[in-house]
Amino acid sequence: MDRIDACIFDLDGVIVDTAKYHYKAWKRLANELGFDFTEEQNELLKGLSRTRSLEIILEIGKVQLSAEEQGVMAARKNEWYVDMIRHMQPDEVLPGARAFLESLRQAGIKTALGSASKNAGTILDKVGLAALFDVVVDGNSVTASKPDPEVFLKGAAGLHADPAYCVVFEDAVAGIQAAKAGGMKAVGIGDAAVLNAADMIVSGLGEMNLQRLKNLK
Repeated sequence: MDRIDACIFDLDGVIVDTAKYHYKAWKRLANELGFDFTEEQNELLKGLSRTRSLEIILEIGKVQLSAEEQGVMAARKNEWYVDMIRHMQPDEVLPGARAFLESLRQAGIKTALGSASKNAGTILDKVGLAALFDVVVDGNSVTASKPDPEVFLKGAAGLHADPAYCVVFEDAVAGIQAAKAGGMKAVGIGDAAVLNAADMIVSGLGEMNLQRLKNLK
């Protein structure tokens, strides 16, 4: 790309790995409802909102709850999750993420977080990355889940950046779809076979640098 105005990052699986904490909380909830929830099933929740994640878990367990009961369950899961992430440390930042964010800062490229998590701000504070993001768009400020591009478009708008000159970093298929739907370039973090719609695929941000970023077509 000849011009890059901004980079927008998903949080879980890209900057930090909080999937393990989500999984522990969802598994505990499922167990309380009388069924098990596996790590393989947890993959179905990648990039989805808390509400949609709960719906899928209830479908797996063949459990029917009223809207009010679902609200209680989602809140309970979140309490367990928040209690775990309150103890996160800076060494939980994924390899290469901090260095890459710092290099973008030095190059004058704006950065935003675009995450379905409603606890993104807390996590960034705990791992010491809050100062490396110009804008944070999370589950508290969007109404549509990925693959809807709302979260990324809001990130670009907050940075006053044209989506055509934004690059999104995502580890979920729904996130890649959201980036493309928003008219942005997408770098997939993870399995090339799964994230084949991305413009570039790397195993982690440790493989990224400014030159590779500019080589995006």
